[in-house]
This record gives sequence, structure tokens and C-alpha cells, in this order.
Amino acid sequence: MTANDTTESRPLWLLIEDKILRLDSDDLSANKLEQVIRQTAVDLDRTGCNVSLHAGNMLQLRWAMDARVKVGRPLLKDFNEAVAALKLEDVSDPYRATVKLIDKVGEAWPKLKESDRRPDILRIIEKTRLDLLIARAKELSGEAGIRFLLVEGVVSGVIIDALGISEEEFGRVNAAMEAELAEKARVKALIEAAVDKSDEGKIKVLITNNASDELILEMAGVDQGTIDGVRRAMEEELKEQQRLAEEEAARKKAEAEGPPLEEIPSDQMLEYIGSVREILKFSDQENEIKTMCEQSAIPKALVDIAVSEPGKLDELEEKAGG
Repeated sequence: MTANDTTESRPLWLLIEDKILRLDSDDLSANKLEQVIRQTAVDLDRTGCNVSLHAGNMLQLRWAMDARVKVGRPLLKDFNEAVAALKLEDVSDPYRATVKLIDKVGEAWPKLKESDRRPDILRIIEKTRLDLLIARAKELSGEAGIRFLLVEGVVSGVIIDALGISEEEFGRVNAAMEAELAEKARVKALIEAAVDKSDEGKIKVLITNNASDELILEMAGVDQGTIDGVRRAMEEELKEQQRLAEEEAARKKAEAEGPPLEEIPSDQMLEYIGSVREILKFSDQENEIKTMCEQSAIPKALVDIAVSEPGKLDELEEKAGG
């Protein structure tokens, strides 16, 4: 926004400079100057400003006209050119940009340095920054433009209007960014909790808690090679844990099933067979027989014979000396 832009409420000094900007050199000649000043005052009165009948405002108009004659060009020409030359990086800090612009333009226009004008110029700089942000967002286009403006703190209504997008599209991008921020906060908390660990230890914590490589790279200050190395080590560790778990499961299974037939001592064989015969008196259903045999800690090898070849029990009993 330059000082020529229309606003709902413009300060008198800018309204005066607007009028002066429209004058040509002939209007400021000695024989016309007083008449031009009075006509300008009347024109300002018509906009709602009390100038012609207000001594202070009339004096302000005269000072501005005198400065225009002295410098030889309109203040707004210098001001608008300075604003138009600003780039986005120049207005990243609007307060600093305001001070620099006032110092630059104020060399020829000392009145611009008066404190009551600084808030007005700051508003112009802030509007200029917004315009530049929107222009950059339009260059990026699509979701990238929306994200850019959100990061810069532009309010939702301005983004929707400036980029011509729907509220639904804005809401989708905004929700995605909020989720990303929440995930960053979660990863940051994990890193802080692992502050005493080595880089490898921190990475292990982050991988275990499903942090993405992108966030680990960004927030943990490590390289991709270190992440890959930790992931390989974790995979080897997982394989070893799985191997040990399988061995333990096999051991427990073997323990639950009991010894094979050839390893059962004769006296125990006779006891087991006796128990099986008692169970067979109660049921001829395979599932029930297996359940009762397991409850009686009878080896699986003997249970399988009881349900599939019960006649073989006599042979085993005889072999055991029964």
C-alpha cells in the first residue's frame, strides 16, 4: 500500500499530500499559491475535514505547501517511490522498516520525522508487507501458498479472500499444519526426555516412537547415515529377540508336551497308561480326552495314541512290563 491508496480513515497530513500530489508547478507559482491553498482547504472540507475554518489544520496545509515549493517535488512522490522499492525481506520487521523509510525520505522532508506521523507510516508498511506476502503466496500457488501465509501469521479471512480459495480447502491445509506442529511438539518432548542419551540412543527412542526420518533429521541434529545405522542395528536386535523368543516358545511347547515315548521310564509309562484308561472310561470324545490328559500332565505322544490308536496302549503297557 502506498500513500496514494484509499483507506477508510486517512490522517489529515496524508489527505493534504494527496491534494498536493495532484498539483502542477504552475499551481504553485507565487501569484497562484494563496488561491490554490484556499481552494485546497475547501476541497478538504468537502471530504469531511475541517481545514478552512480550523487554524491548526490550515497552518498544517500551509506548511505542506511551503515544503512542496521549497523541495520542488511532492512529498508523496518520494514516499511512494520508497515504498514501491521495498522487497519482502525489507519489511520482515515492520517497525525497523518504518524507521529506515522515515530516515531516508525524511532527509528532504523533516516533518515526516514527527512522532505523530510514525503510526500512520507503520500502517502503510504493514499493509505493504501484507501485499508482498500475498504476492509471494500467489507465486507459490496452491497449498504451498496457503502454508506460506499461515506461517507468516496472516489471518484466515485474508488468506481465503486473497487467494480465492474455499473455506474447506483452507481448513484442510490448516488442519494438516496443526497436526504437523503437534507432531513436532511430540518429537521435541521425546528428544528432551532423552537428553542424557547418545545420538544413537536418541535416534533409537525416536524410531521406536514412530518419528519420521524428516523430523529426526530436522530436530535431532543428526545425519541420514546415523539414522540408517541405528535402524540396521535395531533390526538385528529385533531378529535376535525374535530368535530367542522362538527358542523359548519351542522350549515351553516341548515342556508342555512332555517327553517322547522312548524317553518315558517304564514305571511312569505304566502310570500314564493307567491314567489314560481311566479317562477313556469317562469319554470317547477326542477334545475331552485331550483336555483331561493335559490336565493330568500326560505326555502328548501318549495322548495322540490314546485318541488315534487306543489299542496300541496294550502293546506299550506290555513293553513297559505291565
